[in-house]
Amino acid sequence: MAEHHLPPEPADERHHHNHGGKAAVHADDLKPGGRRRRRYGYYYGGGDGYGAADPARTLCFVVLVVILLAGITALVLYLVYRPSRPAFAVTSVAVYSLSLNGTGPAGPGAGAPATLAASFQLTLVIRNPNGRSAARYDRLAAYVAYRGEPITAPAPMPPLVQDADSAVAVAPVLGAGAAAPPVPVSPDTAAALATDVSYGVVALRVVVLGRVRFVSGPFRSGWHSMYARCDLLVGVRKSVRAGGGAGAGPEAPLLGNPTCAVDM
Repeated sequence: MAEHHLPPEPADERHHHNHGGKAAVHADDLKPGGRRRRRYGYYYGGGDGYGAADPARTLCFVVLVVILLAGITALVLYLVYRPSRPAFAVTSVAVYSLSLNGTGPAGPGAGAPATLAASFQLTLVIRNPNGRSAARYDRLAAYVAYRGEPITAPAPMPPLVQDADSAVAVAPVLGAGAAAPPVPVSPDTAAALATDVSYGVVALRVVVLGRVRFVSGPFRSGWHSMYARCDLLVGVRKSVRAGGGAGAGPEAPLLGNPTCAVDM
């Protein structure tokens, strides 16, 4: 016949009885659910409710680990495939037309507005320094500026697709060739240009606008707006003449090293 045993009485409970046989009242016995609950909790499998929170804690821990691993993976991919901005360089320039209209012997005339007919052909080298990403260029346009004023209309350029770690050379004609349409300029700009050409050196800025995106296998970046500018000193052989006419020869040497900067 099976025997049933009650759980052993804690040792401190035996001290509740005095020598006279009367039970002593403990302060914890007056608290609801205090001492009696802890006495039989282990026997009936009960507890203070801490075991019910273990699955939730485990789930939170797993989610945090997955988020941490995903963040580390994204950081590594970004550092490996992070694209660098393209590099531009101007290697040669030809001046087809550079003539002022509306100028007098000593500077711009008081009555007629100053206009400038300018045309250039540039050899522009575009380099993609990224070893893992190809570059795609779109909506390209270029123009020439002098003292912050455009002296040619923006000329559209065809889209380009460039392999990783490669360079491509383009030769756009800015200003529509020898029959360049005149562009209005301020009197100060016209006078400064006439002075610079008389000394044989003109400081020009070539500006290239457009957008670029990078492709590396299945990864594709979004389109980034691109603003490239190259500052160069051009040597001219003939002076700008008032009233039109050819202003310079087609060959114009580059003086010094042209500097280019690209913003994205």
